[in-house]
Amino acid sequence: MKILSILGYLLMVAGILGLFFTQSLFSSFPLTVALQVIALLLMFWARKTLGMRSFHLSAEPTKGVLITSGPYKYIRHPIYAAVCLFVLASVTGSFSLISLLCAFVVIIGSILRIFCEEKSLLKIYPEYAEYSQKSKRMIPFVF
Repeated sequence: MKILSILGYLLMVAGILGLFFTQSLFSSFPLTVALQVIALLLMFWARKTLGMRSFHLSAEPTKGVLITSGPYKYIRHPIYAAVCLFVLASVTGSFSLISLLCAFVVIIGSILRIFCEEKSLLKIYPEYAEYSQKSKRMIPFVF
């Protein structure tokens, strides 16, 4: 699982770099800017809710209590959701097959990491099974 998780991370980085180097990551298109601001706010809210927990290259949960408040009350993976929203917004400002492919690579990487992380979360936090029944992964009421 650790290798798959790192692969997911590398896919996310590759997709974001692809958008950056094709000058598709940022745009002055108002819809793009609005969606990216929303994505950044979601990411900051999630990080603030997590507190001092650290980031791991592989999707390994940190020790402590299971966080189910803040954005985690509505979706289990708000940081991954924020990254995906950010890159999908990039596509709205600079649509091309390349930008769409890069966003798709980021989304695939995120989903791969989510499934790896959830397996670890179930081992560490027995209450995660019940929590996962009450919230969606990335999109409220959908996925």
